[in-house]
Amino acid sequence: MRKFLRYLAMLVAAVVLAAALGTLVPRPLWPAAARGEGTRHILVLRNPIHTDIAVPLDDGVRRRFAFLADAGLPIEAPGARYIVFGWGGRAFYLETPTWSQLKAAPVLKALTIDASVMHVDVAGAIKEPHPAVAGFDIDEAHFAALLDHIAVSFRQGPGGPMAIENAGYSTYDRFYEANGHFNALVGCNIWTAAALRAAGLRTGWWNPLPVTLWWSLRLYD
Repeated sequence: MRKFLRYLAMLVAAVVLAAALGTLVPRPLWPAAARGEGTRHILVLRNPIHTDIAVPLDDGVRRRFAFLADAGLPIEAPGARYIVFGWGGRAFYLETPTWSQLKAAPVLKALTIDASVMHVDVAGAIKEPHPAVAGFDIDEAHFAALLDHIAVSFRQGPGGPMAIENAGYSTYDRFYEANGHFNALVGCNIWTAAALRAAGLRTGWWNPLPVTLWWSLRLYD
């Protein structure tokens, strides 16, 4: 028992050290060349375990993600201001709409390995400044690269992105099958960090938690 507890303590210490180094060591290591004028304002949203990226809606974004309207999402509604994108574990996302519905099986899958989904939400105005919202101005080229990163995260079927039937928390959101597999080491916040790097921002080398991603963005952006 003592040996097991010692190994467990070593494992926890290793994970904490890796998270600390993953926050403090930037990725990319050196700043990129000077970016163009920041004409696009994107948002990163967080809760205690998850992060999303909110992209401002305009005609170009609506055309790029027209399949969302085909699935019934009201991206043309007058009050729609953002599309909010998040990547995550299939079981946890679909089976845990609220914390009160938390079950052991989705948690176990999230800690080991699970299929992934994209969650897409339509939002109105999002308050800034706010402790759970971080805004960044990026140029047109990096905005296009961010949209590319998001688009290729959707798994494609014969008819395009694959909506999951009868999955969603409200009339304003949908779930889609996604590329990649989810686990505790390569989770939703790792996807968000990769998307932000595509947008020309610097993150930590490994940001498994929203708080570590937040710290790295404050350090380097």
